[in-house]
Amino acid sequence: MPESCNSRHFSWLMKSCFPNPQDPTSKPLSPNPIITISIPTATTLYSLSDDLLLECLSRVPSSSLPSVSLVCRRWSLLLHSPSFLYLRRLHHLIHPTIFTLSAPFAASLRLPDGNDANTDGPLWKVASCLPFPVSSLDSLSHARLSAIGSRIYIIGRNEMFCYDVWSGIITSRSSMIHPRKKFATAVLSGKIYVAGGGSRAGAALEEYDPETDTWRVVAHARRRRFGCIGAAVDGVFYVIGGLKIGAALENEVTRAAAAGAEAYVYASTMDLFDVESRAWLRSRAVPGGGCAVAACAVAGYVYILTSHALELSFCRFDARRRGGGGGGSG
Repeated sequence: MPESCNSRHFSWLMKSCFPNPQDPTSKPLSPNPIITISIPTATTLYSLSDDLLLECLSRVPSSSLPSVSLVCRRWSLLLHSPSFLYLRRLHHLIHPTIFTLSAPFAASLRLPDGNDANTDGPLWKVASCLPFPVSSLDSLSHARLSAIGSRIYIIGRNEMFCYDVWSGIITSRSSMIHPRKKFATAVLSGKIYVAGGGSRAGAALEEYDPETDTWRVVAHARRRRFGCIGAAVDGVFYVIGGLKIGAALENEVTRAAAAGAEAYVYASTMDLFDVESRAWLRSRAVPGGGCAVAACAVAGYVYILTSHALELSFCRFDARRRGGGGGGSG
């Protein structure tokens, strides 16, 4: 850097600071320039994106959830979404719980997890008498339960109710198209599927949409089962065990007893329905055989409790279709 200032360079610098009047693109300087300052608007809960709003709602105390769900439809949908339940589990605000019903009484069993300070083990908690109409108790004698988020759907032969575990309120919902009892049920993609349950229902497989409170027949089963059990994994509805009611299907000889239809045991088989493609997959045998007594689906596996006369066995079936389970098209 030079020690002295060159006047010629200095004059060029001064000229560059003023606009050239001969330049048509130059604009005269305003004597009082206006400076615009952008003031950020206030951020409210309503302006938050769904993921940020879920983070806030997931920390709300359980006692406030019933009233929070009534704020608006958007909040209600978020509170009943799988993402909300996932965040509640991360914050250790909900715990695995088993709910059982023997109308009109209900009980729940909270299962301890790794962060549970209670060392006394799981304990049953009997709920108060649920306010079912007296006329509905007979219809609920063989009811099936299906849980979607915080709502438990109690599906009876001719009626259905929804029990909200947050508020403890029971509301009536649309009943199945075909009355049935001792049927299989499972939840897939937020909808309830039922199959089997006696000759009156025929082979109809029904789907229930909680958003519209409507039932519809989406397929017809290959076998009509009574006393069957349902489970769902990887988009597949498993209809397990039960008795075969009425005339045999699939090229079998039709037989009838004098008093009515004769039942054939299908207790050690299961039919598979692909919900997305609306197609039945290849049927499978229950691993180890026996009469299926109970079943459930956890982490990609179907667990089945079977009876062998005087013995009970517990088996696991890999239902992950990417892992080779689930069966091919039939």
